[in-house]
Amino acid sequence: MNEATLAFIRSHANDDVRQLALQGKKNPEVDMTYALDQIAGRQKARVKIPSWAANDGIAYPPHLSMEQCSSEATARYKARIAGKGQKIVDLTAGFGVDMAFMSANFAEAVHVEQQAALCAISSANYACLGLRHIQVVCSDGVDYLHQMEHADLIFIDPARRDEHGGRTYGIADCTPNILEIIDEMLEKAHRVMIKLSPMLDWQKAVSDIGNVSEVHIVSVGNECKELLLVVEREARDIRFFCVNDSQVFNYTIGDETGNFYQASTSPQYLYEPNASVMKAGCFQLIAKRFGISQPDKNSHLFLSDQIIPDFPGRGFVIERTCTMNKRELKTGLEGITKANIAVRNFPLSVAELKKRLKLKDGGDVYIFATTDAQKGHLLLVCRKIS
Repeated sequence: MNEATLAFIRSHANDDVRQLALQGKKNPEVDMTYALDQIAGRQKARVKIPSWAANDGIAYPPHLSMEQCSSEATARYKARIAGKGQKIVDLTAGFGVDMAFMSANFAEAVHVEQQAALCAISSANYACLGLRHIQVVCSDGVDYLHQMEHADLIFIDPARRDEHGGRTYGIADCTPNILEIIDEMLEKAHRVMIKLSPMLDWQKAVSDIGNVSEVHIVSVGNECKELLLVVEREARDIRFFCVNDSQVFNYTIGDETGNFYQASTSPQYLYEPNASVMKAGCFQLIAKRFGISQPDKNSHLFLSDQIIPDFPGRGFVIERTCTMNKRELKTGLEGITKANIAVRNFPLSVAELKKRLKLKDGGDVYIFATTDAQKGHLLLVCRKIS
């Protein structure tokens, strides 16, 4: 990157990349293609990898690689799972965000990536970040696996797109196929960490892969981002972790069995599980551990007569409760012109209910529509717990 290109990147750091591209190349010394990738990458990194965005020396790859790379939040979480040791190997390292954070507590680290351009970018970035213990190897990950020596941890994030660029979600449809190489990975490492699509059925993934010791469903801002499986040679009990930002709800698979808790007669508070708990489906365990109840076993909402400060989700004060009876609705919705509406085990969609109630979106009122154990339809009018 010459001085003219760097100056162009700095002067247009906040500009619309599409508009810059339409303006064409005015300065022959500016590498326009590279400059546009850097401007777009830095703008994306401000949200996705903020500590890198603050570093003027970091180089960014084209759009697709930036979209596919991990966020700083999820990379830092994976670093916690990775722990520490002598050697870590990432067989599908890509842009290198995960490796940069996971390698912090390892003496040696090997970054394996088959795209030469990404290898060049990662090598420069590691040097810029002072991560000189990371060796970058330009190779196919499976080929490297066949000849590699022992490691404490192997990390792999198989590509979830087919040859036509379409998304795939099944383990066997990803590249490489984890099911074909899991035994060899366990021969070469004490532990294997696998990153999979959050759309995947975690129960089937655990069954297909085998020897899973930990399952991590990782959400950021209440949006599921990653399904992580830790595999060991002799796994016994499976530990489960539902993560959403700073919230972590963990348990051992098998603990979630228990009786259905019937809703109390006069609940004051409503609790909505976060996205990771919803994905895990551990609703019986939530009720059991916190001593709270559900309106119905399919409602996926919880009611309580007390505040639960460490609930893995959002908490609300119930101000009014009503049925869909016209007279009750008139009283229950009096003075409300807009609300945030959610439906759980309810016959109407959000759009249909909003139209029926004649309410606009927004405001600080939250209405949860659900069905109780007697098949009655309820509206719970709430505000967030302050």
